[in-house]
Amino acid sequence: MRILTRYVLNEVGHVFLLALVSLTTLIMLVGVTKEALQQGLGLQQMAQLIPYLLPSALLYSVPGTILFAVAIVYGRMAGTNEVVAIKSLGISPMAFLWPTILLSVVLSFITVWLNDVAMTWSYFGVQRVVIDAVEDIIYGILRSQHSYSNRALSITVKRVEGRILIRPTFTFQANGDTPAVTISSEEAELRSNPGSGVLTIICRNGTVDVGGATFDFPDTIEREIPLDEGGQKTTPAAHTALSAIPEQIIKQRQNVNRFEKLMGAEAGYELLTGDFGSVASGGWDQRVHALQEEKWQLHRLMTEQPRRWANGFSCLCFALVGACLAIQLRNSDPLAVFFRCFGLILLIYYPLLMYGVDRAKSGSVSPYMVWLGNVILLFWGLWLLRKVLRY
Repeated sequence: MRILTRYVLNEVGHVFLLALVSLTTLIMLVGVTKEALQQGLGLQQMAQLIPYLLPSALLYSVPGTILFAVAIVYGRMAGTNEVVAIKSLGISPMAFLWPTILLSVVLSFITVWLNDVAMTWSYFGVQRVVIDAVEDIIYGILRSQHSYSNRALSITVKRVEGRILIRPTFTFQANGDTPAVTISSEEAELRSNPGSGVLTIICRNGTVDVGGATFDFPDTIEREIPLDEGGQKTTPAAHTALSAIPEQIIKQRQNVNRFEKLMGAEAGYELLTGDFGSVASGGWDQRVHALQEEKWQLHRLMTEQPRRWANGFSCLCFALVGACLAIQLRNSDPLAVFFRCFGLILLIYYPLLMYGVDRAKSGSVSPYMVWLGNVILLFWGLWLLRKVLRY
């Protein structure tokens, strides 16, 4: 039995590692290239991105490669009648299936951990690399295109000489009660300190337009711009660590309850004082919308834990279905076995996962609906396992 166990683990492990390295490298190349093109990063920043993108690449490659490995190995074993030979010796098929099942359980826990790392450490790490390189990114775009824009700022220049912008125009978008601001100057310079998350614009000899009011400045003015993409006060649910989610759920429930009580008290007071105009005013639509946003945030937090665990344990479901289906098909072409297994899983698992995540985040169904695809694959795998053991 130990010889058979070592044989199966050696075969599955060899194919798995080879496929994992190949697929992860491909995903890494695509991911780094995509970020570099979108953000205008240089070679130094691309190299800095590699460790942050590695967990995300492994997150996608591990489930696919374990399916590939078991389909290749067990498909070959069944196609060359090794499974029949083992059964003829009175050895249960579980003897060569349980090592793969155990390996897939270990990989499932690793994938859950990778999901947590990718959604937190990797996500914020990529942001830090981009923010620290924003000065070079903007200078590079201005040199080639003479214009740059994002949600908060747009810049146009006549030309760039070294680190000096010649005849630049900066337009800062309106934000709430703050009007739009336009600064035109003879020359300007951009500065940012790594880790500060702030871009400083230094303008010399120009004019400022604030909400239609214009004034000149003959000397130098500076303006700081935060680079945290909107300055979110709270971490999004998708990028909250698993260990912090239970505490965040409690706080968010308290926020929803406090919001509902406040709205109830305000509505009661306005009805009591006969201020029916305030009850029917548009201000209440904004309050209802704000309350709904708080509830959506709660639903997202409640969905995040089951989603990450379901994603992780797709390794176990894929391995169980892939191994048993490969034995049932008895096809001597391992690649044909893999693509048939992958096609069936692609049609069943991922649509159910996306449907469950979407409905759970909206609050329409229980957060544990995200496990529906895993449960169906698990029962399918157990049904196939029963057939493998009986015949």
